[in-house]
Amino acid sequence: MSTPGQQHRAARPRLDRPAFVALLLGLAAVAYRLVLTALTVPPSNSDEATFGLAALHIAAGREHPVFLYGQHYMGMIESYLAAPLVALVGPSWPVLRLPLVALYAIFLWLAYRLTRRLFSPWFAVGVVGLLALGTERVVRDQLTVVGGRPEVKPAVLAMLLIAVGLAEGRVRRRRAAVGLAGLLAGLALWSDWLILPYLAAAGLLLLYAARRELLGWSGALLVAGFAVGVGPMVRDNLIAPPGKDSWSVFREVSATDGPPPPWSERLGGGLLEGVPLASGLCPVTGCARWQEWFGLLYPVLLVVAAALALVAYRRGAGAPTGVRVRPVAQLALVAGAALTLLAYVRSPLTVTDPLGNARYLSVLQISLPAVLWPLWVAAVACWRGTVGVAGRLAGAAATAVLAGLVATSVVATGLFVTALDAPRADERQARELADAVRGTGLREVYGDYWTCNRLTFNTGEEVVCAVLDGGLRPGQNRYRPYWRQVGGAERPGYVLPVGSGAERRLRRLLGDGADAAILVEVAGYDEVAGYRVYHPPTAVRPWR
Repeated sequence: MSTPGQQHRAARPRLDRPAFVALLLGLAAVAYRLVLTALTVPPSNSDEATFGLAALHIAAGREHPVFLYGQHYMGMIESYLAAPLVALVGPSWPVLRLPLVALYAIFLWLAYRLTRRLFSPWFAVGVVGLLALGTERVVRDQLTVVGGRPEVKPAVLAMLLIAVGLAEGRVRRRRAAVGLAGLLAGLALWSDWLILPYLAAAGLLLLYAARRELLGWSGALLVAGFAVGVGPMVRDNLIAPPGKDSWSVFREVSATDGPPPPWSERLGGGLLEGVPLASGLCPVTGCARWQEWFGLLYPVLLVVAAALALVAYRRGAGAPTGVRVRPVAQLALVAGAALTLLAYVRSPLTVTDPLGNARYLSVLQISLPAVLWPLWVAAVACWRGTVGVAGRLAGAAATAVLAGLVATSVVATGLFVTALDAPRADERQARELADAVRGTGLREVYGDYWTCNRLTFNTGEEVVCAVLDGGLRPGQNRYRPYWRQVGGAERPGYVLPVGSGAERRLRRLLGDGADAAILVEVAGYDEVAGYRVYHPPTAVRPWR
């Protein structure tokens, strides 16, 4: 007769082999990102510093922003997540980024769960392995606090899992799960509007999975959860002055001068550059010709994946919803990727700056299982010998594509890991600059955009910096109190890159006293300019 302890041990679930391998890969992936976080790689910048300063203000109870300072459509969830750690430890880049490492771990776990549920266990392991890798473009989207993408991806995966679980009868507290799905949808929409295609697809899947329940209390909880999540955004927009609401600001930012580029150029920038970059196949400097192949293949795989899902759905004709929900969920993944890609290639940004704007495609990681599933099916059928000659040829080709995808990802990640000297030197220079300015005794300074908020965060607001453009005119000052504080200083300093337009303009205004006004100089590295810190005897404000 077994003892209660033996019964408890027997009832404890054990990891099967695919789950164990996925766990090891996931731990390695998180460890890799923790090391990068400790090294502050990728390097910080002033955009990220703005989120960090908001976290500092939230921790101190000074501000409770709904949107990013100076950008009235980017939600501040990441700053709120970091605020408790900043309050406990103080401002630093690793502390600011730690919540994103946790979000990545959650994303990886949910991706494994969903892929295993919709497809197969060992395929889920392969997906985790690919998501564990990461070039600079990929880890920058995962680890830098610049809003939106790290939190919306796990939110969508959780919504899809909830919908599938409801359809299959795996969820016990069904009403609470529906309410949670609504809350996640509202938070994701507040955080980043780019997730709208995936939210629409997940919402339709939820409607398919629990359409009858949504007519009752579950529907009310769904709406209530969504209202709570999106509430801060709605309230802020209701009280915003005319032209300052999120939609007006977003349209203004997205507007471009002149006619849009031709579709051929936008498709080239979106598919050949954007997709491989976002998939981790290229360095952040751009894709070589041999790395662009996945961008051409991507829409083809979407079409084949949709066809496979439709065939599976039709085969289940007459079956209950719990049986047919899996191909519908696969279609949701395909639809989310297709709509996201379509919205991206419609934008002229794919031509004007395809390297910088590839970050908007990072959400395509959500659909990676659906995109690669046709290749996996063909490869497995070939190696099992269950198909004819044509099937074996297709399977061999699919195997080669999968092997090429893995090899390219590994090589690209390896090249990134072996080239960390430049980003670490950039971060080291930023710390040296902060120490140097702090050492001069200056507390109010002017600088360029990519210097100011980064400097302010690195000094924990001991030094406050206001932004000037290259002509020493007021620049993009996201947090207006800094501009007012520096503007009220009797003798502000100037922190300017050596040889920049702003420095040349300042030296012309100072004339013969330019060299005498230099307090300290921070050396550059490689081809990156150093900095000079000026403290003129009288304030230099040519815009007044």
